[in-house]
Amino acid sequence: MVLGRTGHRQPPVEPVTLKILVAGGFGVGKTTLVGAVSEIRPLRTEELLSEAGRPVDDLNGVERKVTTTVAMDFGRITLRDDLVLYLFGTPGQDRFWFLWDELAQGALGAVVLADTRRLEDCFAAVDYFERRGIPFMMAVNCFEGATRYPADMVRQALDLDEEVPVVLCDARKRESAKTVLISLVEHAMTKAAEARQPAAT
Repeated sequence: MVLGRTGHRQPPVEPVTLKILVAGGFGVGKTTLVGAVSEIRPLRTEELLSEAGRPVDDLNGVERKVTTTVAMDFGRITLRDDLVLYLFGTPGQDRFWFLWDELAQGALGAVVLADTRRLEDCFAAVDYFERRGIPFMMAVNCFEGATRYPADMVRQALDLDEEVPVVLCDARKRESAKTVLISLVEHAMTKAAEARQPAAT
């Protein structure tokens, strides 16, 4: 219970819960971002990479990666007393894409993580959300040793609409990941408000 302006006790606010996807290519930092920002111990479905998967999983640029998400990552973050985000990290490899349709149901929007060393790996995720009309934003994960490009240059390389936010981030850092999520929520809310406006005659 909290005290209102009149001094009377008011019931606690029931928070609005929103579903957010964290998507992108293999090894781009989805599990890291969910883990960095989640206020609960994140649920992870990681398995060790196997020799059988080596011909399928492109490890170029992520040679030290030893595990991969095979279903999803799950975390939670409270942005305000009345706003809670549930985070679902998607698997990055093509062979697990059958899970994406299930994970995308009811999602407010998606963060598409990108690595400038393997920018082409996020094309499929961008295409997925564009085709389904799900609001998304690009978050460029700035890996150590990777060349850093301005957001506008990344936008041009991916041929993104001007309305799609593009930000640089460090998926390992909570505040950086939190800023990404806030940007997505603001973008998705703007898109929802635009959709509710009556069409001009």
